[in-house]
Amino acid sequence: MSYALYIGQSFNEAGHAWLAGYGDEPSGHWLQVNPAREHPPGATISVGVTAEAALPGRMGNIPQARQTARYMGVNYSHYLGAPAPLINGGVNQHGVAVRDVWSPSRPELVAMTPPDQAGPNYSDLSRIVLERARTAREGVEIIGALIAQHGHCSYGGNSHLIADAREAWVVIEFAGGLGLWVAERLGPGSIRALRPGHIGVIPQEVGQDVLFPPHFIDTARRLGWHDAGAAFDVNKVFGDGRGRRPGVVWIEEEMRRRAERPGGLDLEDMIWAVSTPRLTGDSAGYGQIVPLVPESREMLRMMWHAPVGPVTAPLVPVFLGIDSVPPEYGRHRHLGRGESARFVDRVHEVTGADAISEVPQGVASTRSAVAVFKRLMHLAFQGGEDWVAELSAHWRVVERRLASELADIRRSAEILDAAGAPELARRLLTEHVETRLLRVLDEAEALATGYEARLRAGAGLNMTSEPRVPDQIW
Repeated sequence: MSYALYIGQSFNEAGHAWLAGYGDEPSGHWLQVNPAREHPPGATISVGVTAEAALPGRMGNIPQARQTARYMGVNYSHYLGAPAPLINGGVNQHGVAVRDVWSPSRPELVAMTPPDQAGPNYSDLSRIVLERARTAREGVEIIGALIAQHGHCSYGGNSHLIADAREAWVVIEFAGGLGLWVAERLGPGSIRALRPGHIGVIPQEVGQDVLFPPHFIDTARRLGWHDAGAAFDVNKVFGDGRGRRPGVVWIEEEMRRRAERPGGLDLEDMIWAVSTPRLTGDSAGYGQIVPLVPESREMLRMMWHAPVGPVTAPLVPVFLGIDSVPPEYGRHRHLGRGESARFVDRVHEVTGADAISEVPQGVASTRSAVAVFKRLMHLAFQGGEDWVAELSAHWRVVERRLASELADIRRSAEILDAAGAPELARRLLTEHVETRLLRVLDEAEALATGYEARLRAGAGLNMTSEPRVPDQIW
């Protein structure tokens, strides 16, 4: 179950909003930057799910946009049978950021989902918004238009949190094959956590702060789930009826409390929100924080990235303008579906739920940042709360050092770009990001060696069938 957190700009002395979170998927993850592309007339993209998905459906093709934006995010290799590569979100060149979070529909909707459902799945929607949207509201409109034209493949209900420098929108897409979705606007004074996605009472007419398709309210009445004249509670009518979960209540209240301090919320607060052991553990496939800053230079848009859950890993700033991602942070074959039956030195053409992109042997021979940081995480977990706190404190110091460098690297890139040398600016950003990503990877290996030695000399490695993990409140 993924996690998203939006903080409106009113809570930040610097005057900008934040979008943060992570994805919970038991699969391989990798950081990827996708270039802007121009596509030929008639180009299409493959969307949907296969017959092997948790809620089966069929794959299909829909038209591709003529021009797609540059964007970056974290891809992963498997979730409930949806075909890889998958993405929960990221940020594009226009400053539109997206997070994807599970949002369970009511059981009757799940039961009525047709077995031949077709149309974009949750990941397809995230990727298409990043490719096409210039504002958060446009991202909502794109999702609505796609569902109306092509349908939607659901695994039981889903949501997206789409944000730009001005506003954010929570969008929930419901199971059932009825084309049901709803979106609620968040503004400068909003703090909203999704885990799962949740929308409560809304106006029953489309307006500036709420969007839904024309048949949304009528469908609820037709099915006998809503009485005319009653308040329309989205979660009660079309969702699981459980309201806001305890973890959501806790993190929203905690962030509001922190916002009362002089200066309001800052980067360290956002890092805490995605790294606290009360919310983050082994299931968090990565960590991500996007400062929603109005930016004149697309190459300087950025996000903070952790290759696994930030409870025991650092978040490192990554600029959209970089030319490449270090192979250590790219796609590796471990944890990819079906990889145990494949040879490393051969490319296998596969389709459907087993579809993968090629992973060169050179990449497979490098260290995997995910594997290194997962090893460090589980060594620290075996040492208990004190070790987790010790390791987290170490990475928080590293992050403060990384943050202190940003003003200089941004200024240097701006000077080069203004001087007519954007290629040198991109090279500078690429070398800066690569150096920092590899530096923390080296530190992680050294720390893991020390923790393993301490365990072996003391209590020993946990060889039982019960893993040691921090207690969480979700």
